Parts: sequence; C-alpha cells; structure tokens
Amino acid sequence: MKSGRVPWSVDVSSGLYVEALRASSSDALRMTGLGGVELSPFAEDFLMRIAAQKRRQDRRTPKGVRVLRAMNRLGIYVQVPFCQTKCTYCNFHTGVVSSARFAPYVRCVCEEIVRHTEFYAAAGVDLPAGIADAVVDTIYIGGGTPSLLDAGHLRGIVDAIRDNFVAELTEVTLEADPETVTAEKATDWVAAGINRVSFGVQSFCDAELQAAGRMHRRADVYRAAAILRGAGIASISFDLIAGLPKQTRGSWRRSLDSLVELAPEHVSVYLLEVDEGSRLGGEILRGGKRYSAGDVPSDDEMAEFYETACSVLGAAGYQHYEISNWAKPGFASRHNLKYWRREPYLGFGAGAHSFSGTERWANAHDAAGYVNAVTAGRLPVEQHEVLTAEGALQEELFLGLRQMEGIDVSRIEREYGVSLDSRFARLTSAGLIEREGSLVRLAPGRVSVSNEVFVELMK
Repeated sequence: MKSGRVPWSVDVSSGLYVEALRASSSDALRMTGLGGVELSPFAEDFLMRIAAQKRRQDRRTPKGVRVLRAMNRLGIYVQVPFCQTKCTYCNFHTGVVSSARFAPYVRCVCEEIVRHTEFYAAAGVDLPAGIADAVVDTIYIGGGTPSLLDAGHLRGIVDAIRDNFVAELTEVTLEADPETVTAEKATDWVAAGINRVSFGVQSFCDAELQAAGRMHRRADVYRAAAILRGAGIASISFDLIAGLPKQTRGSWRRSLDSLVELAPEHVSVYLLEVDEGSRLGGEILRGGKRYSAGDVPSDDEMAEFYETACSVLGAAGYQHYEISNWAKPGFASRHNLKYWRREPYLGFGAGAHSFSGTERWANAHDAAGYVNAVTAGRLPVEQHEVLTAEGALQEELFLGLRQMEGIDVSRIEREYGVSLDSRFARLTSAGLIEREGSLVRLAPGRVSVSNEVFVELMK
C-alpha cells in the first residue's frame, strides 16, 4: 500500500539489512525486501558501499560478535498478501485471488504462530532466550489489503497471538482500503481487539486515484473515517503518495488540506517509487505513456511536495518524528518505532520479515508456496542473515538518523566499543547534521538530502 521513489521516502516495517537500505521507511517501512528500486545516484552509491563493506566484514568479523538490544518488548507483524486489484505503482508481492483462498491462508498463519519456535529451530534461526519471555505489546496486520479478510479471520489471528505469547497489547493496527470499510466490519474489528487503522488514502483527487488504479474515491475516505470514529477507533493513520500521475502543486495541496480537515492521528507521506516491479514504473523507465506515465511529476516537483507536506502538517499540529511519518502528540506508531530503534519483532505469513536483535530472516513471498510448506510442516524461510557487530552498528546509524529525535551517540559508542567523532565531524561542518550533547540528528531543512548523510557515514 506504500510507495516511494528515493530511500528517504520509502516505508520500512521489516526486512533484511541491505533491503532496508533499498526500502527505508512502514506504517510501514516494512523493510519489504523491494528489489530493482530506481535509486538516486547518492542512494545507489550508498548501497554499493554498504554491499562491499558488508562482504569485507563478513569475511573478517566473527559471527558471534553481536550487540543485543533489550528484549522486554516484542512486536508482531502479520502479512496478508491479497488485494482487490493491483495498483499501477505497486511493486509488492501481493495478488488478486479468490476469497476462497483466504481461510486456508489464515489457518497457516495461525499454525505458524503456534509452532513458531519449532519452525525457527528447523530453519536454523537461533532465537535469543529473551524473546520467549518478551511481552508482545504491538501487532501490525499489513498487506496487501488485510481489511478484505472476514472479521473472524482477523480475530483468529489476534487470538492466536494472545494464546501463544505473553501479550499486553497497547496497539493493534489493521491496514485497510477505504472502500472496504463497513459499519459492521468496524464494530467487529474493535471487538477483535483492533484499535488502530491505517488507510491507504494516497490522494484525495479522484483523477489521480483513477490513474493509479485505486478502487476508492475521495468520498469513500470521508465515509470510512466517519464509520471508524463511530465504531470507537481512536487512532487512524492516512498514507499519501507524492508523485502520482496527474498530480499537480494545486492538487497536492488540496489533498493535504482534506487530510487536515479529517484530522487523522497519524500521517505517512511517501514519494512515488519507480522500478521495473510495477506496471507504472516499468512504463516510465521505458519512456512509454501507458498508465499515465507521461503525467508523473518530476523529482524536483516531488521534493517540493514533500516540503509542502512538512509545512502544512507542522502548522496543523503534527509532530514530524520520522522522515516519512508525522503524528499528533502521543500517536506515533509504537509498532513502527520498533523498526527504527532495532527492537525485536516477529513476522508471520508469506513474505513476512523478522528481527531477533541478532538475526534477520524472511518467509518466501509466494502465498501458495507458503501455504503448501506450512501445511507440510515446515516454514519456507527464504532469506536468513546473522548480523555482525559492524553491520548492527551501520543499522543503528542509518535507521536511527531517520528519526527526527536522532541518535544517542554515547549509548552507541558504549555498546559497540567505537568512537564516532570522525564520522560526524565532516557532516557537522557541512551543516548536514547537528549535535546537542550526546544527541546527533539530521539538521533542520536537510532531510531531503539525507542520502548524502548516509553515504558519508559509511565511508
């Protein structure tokens, strides 16, 4: 449901390290393992440096050298890879399938939850002892369009988590498309324990929504928001995409004004991602005109749209807490903060990613293959990486600096036994970052050139 052209705009909610660099942003950030992303020169150089550096580190750094963060809290991500239609810009591993496939898939997700310890051991994943005792406080059900599932399916997933983990749930998020929301569903979602809904609004302009292949229209967003409020959902998040076909300076401002009018508690803004993995991206790269490819705003225009969003949302009382995310006080996404802070989370379902504090792994993306594997009694782990200490340090810097509050340099130096002064000196003198005691953050007004910061840190 999310998209973005350059790394500082993309959603990251789960994934392996280098993929996190390619897809850095969730409501979601999910670090989705996006491949073939059209990157800016800075970002491409950054990834090439990281890949080479990690190859050197993997040869020289003992795998047992790890830095493990506190394990007292745990997030759960559940992937539902089903949609009603494929948006022209979408490059996610999702599909349009018969609803008859929903129930078998949910059964396998619940089976994975119940047998996760057994499955991980068989797949060679070494869970730290603290994970077993960690309290699950957030659940994020994403996709895809998980609001297509029956309320009973969603309740079954949440109940399986409650039954197999120590759960003290403070935030349970469901991703939803506005046109799928009904009063009956919303009531059932609340009864199932869902207390936060994230809408893939993307735009309030019907012409842009139609060009992007979205099924909802502006009126559906207003209708769905009212239904959720009536059902008692007190935390709503809206996604917007800057750079959709037919988008103009004026239409972008109207979308922002409509969003402010509806006053969701949380907002995510992403830039259009262009790569071969989507129909629109492939058409743009080939210089074609299908899918309104000729009507996509320029990179400079998208950067301007982002700056406009910063201004409008700030004036409306939203706190900018992460490069792509804003929230009213007290409503930052608790689940997605785990990704930026490198706190542990487990992912269930096809394509779901997990992070234990020392390892990252991901399930195979194909939903049918996932169902077949779990039915046969095994977990189809597709990727698995044990982090080196240097790799973990790079994650601390890259993910931490995406947060507007920045990073605590003293903590990082203490935990990793390193000095970072030389890395930050040239960035400070260039005005790209600012230091306040032990805290280092991106300098005000320099968020849009954060790629340069990340490249410099890895030199």
